Amino acid sequence: DRRPPVAIGSSADLKVGQKVFAIGNPFGLDYTLTSGLVSALDRSLEEDDGTTIEHLIQTDAAINPGNSGGPLLDSAGRLIGINTAIYSPSGAYAGIGFAVPVDTVNRVVPQLIAVGRYIRPSLGISVDEDVNRALSRRLGIEGVVILRVAPGSAAEAAGLRPLRTQNGNDIVAGDVILSIDGRATSSVSALLSRLDDFNVGDRVTVRVLRDGREVDVALQLSAQSQ
Repeated sequence: DRRPPVAIGSSADLKVGQKVFAIGNPFGLDYTLTSGLVSALDRSLEEDDGTTIEHLIQTDAAINPGNSGGPLLDSAGRLIGINTAIYSPSGAYAGIGFAVPVDTVNRVVPQLIAVGRYIRPSLGISVDEDVNRALSRRLGIEGVVILRVAPGSAAEAAGLRPLRTQNGNDIVAGDVILSIDGRATSSVSALLSRLDDFNVGDRVTVRVLRDGREVDVALQLSAQSQ
């Protein structure tokens, strides 16, 4: 007989302290069940290649090598996350594990099935974390400096302004992105995290700092070019 699939829950309403269960294959031990609590929500984890995974669920349920890809369940047995990583200097369980929220899975997996890849929503601009950090210090601003606006993009149509130079060497900030739909974007990673909450085609309000004034710009998100 075919076993019924796991019920899909929601990660949007998770609370710190909520009971959770992890199932996996740690060190080759099949069907291992461990339990713990939701330790924190909306965590970020930087990987070895410099990329950052956002919106993670942190749990103290024992997660070890072999648990990745296994389910994180709530007390009703509903899927609320996919076990993904641990934080451990030794590589073994240290009480800090991370899972991708099921709401993220629900958004990404249908695209993977349909087209073989996840199509990220985009503003149509170029940004860089290291450059942004340096410019933010130099210009005394907190936000994301637009380095370039792609021709024909939603950003160009909405009139967003990129960084420019004048008199040969003087750097003049164009628009500095402060928030998207009211959620602050104090860094490039925060900006990308906010964009991941939307889908291609969604309309958003981008608040920018322009010539010393805060301006709201409405635009429609496009697909990020590959």
